[in-house]
Amino acid sequence: MNKAELTINIKATLGEGPCWHNGKLYWIDILGGKVHIHDPEDQSNRSFDVGEKIGTIAPRHSGGMIIALENSYAFFDEATGKIDKFLPMEADLPLNRFNDGKCSPEGRFWCGSMEHAEQTQKGSLYVLHPDHSVETQREGVLVSNGMAWTEDGKTMYYTDSGTRRVDAYDYDPENGKISNMRTVIQLGEGDGFPDGMTIDLEGMIWLAQWGAWCVCRYNPSTGERLMKVDVPAAHSSACTFGGANLDTLYITTARARISEEELSGRQSDAGCVFSFKTDTQGLAAFTFKG
Repeated sequence: MNKAELTINIKATLGEGPCWHNGKLYWIDILGGKVHIHDPEDQSNRSFDVGEKIGTIAPRHSGGMIIALENSYAFFDEATGKIDKFLPMEADLPLNRFNDGKCSPEGRFWCGSMEHAEQTQKGSLYVLHPDHSVETQREGVLVSNGMAWTEDGKTMYYTDSGTRRVDAYDYDPENGKISNMRTVIQLGEGDGFPDGMTIDLEGMIWLAQWGAWCVCRYNPSTGERLMKVDVPAAHSSACTFGGANLDTLYITTARARISEEELSGRQSDAGCVFSFKTDTQGLAAFTFKG
């Protein structure tokens, strides 16, 4: 049996957005409004309260991090904890928030939105260019979630969790456009919902499956599930490769929507970060060039 082990004993309400950068694991608590930074060398953990919900975090090429807050883009300086908002979003949709995002290989920042209540398809998928201009790439999204790019940068994977599928797009690094959507992974009723994802050097997708107690490895060319990693929390939310050799899979989880009985019992570690040593390697995190 492949089982993830408890690694960071911080119980987030909605852990998400794991990102390995400069030898540390960055991750967030969306509903708790926190950025967490874990250094495996000395097992230290630093936490920063950003004062509102936060959607995701990614490294910035010029230093520091870029974050998507509840409804704006901002830069984050971990040395001081300073947050500089520079672009508000979706002012006409006060019931929406940002949710999950990453940088593409050539340095654009992708992030999607969703309605807080997850009842209507009012979310969109946006791309923020290095010059800070924004383009909408998809509309009518229920829960904008995980994304990943192939090593050659020509294919982008993305999931709207409400569809229970992972879609692939042809990706144009020259202009950041996506086209030719096709489904590569389709989850069944008992497989939970597709959430955050990452990709390994062999081009296989590692997908966190919300509600299914697992992260699974898939071949996007065939849709075949290659491996299942059991997670001791029902709501695995995202995953990324880290460690010196980029062969350790870090997995965020959530305590949200779990009963008190469960939290005091078999899901007592829900919200923590788990890890699993793999036989493959991931790609280094891409950085925002703006």
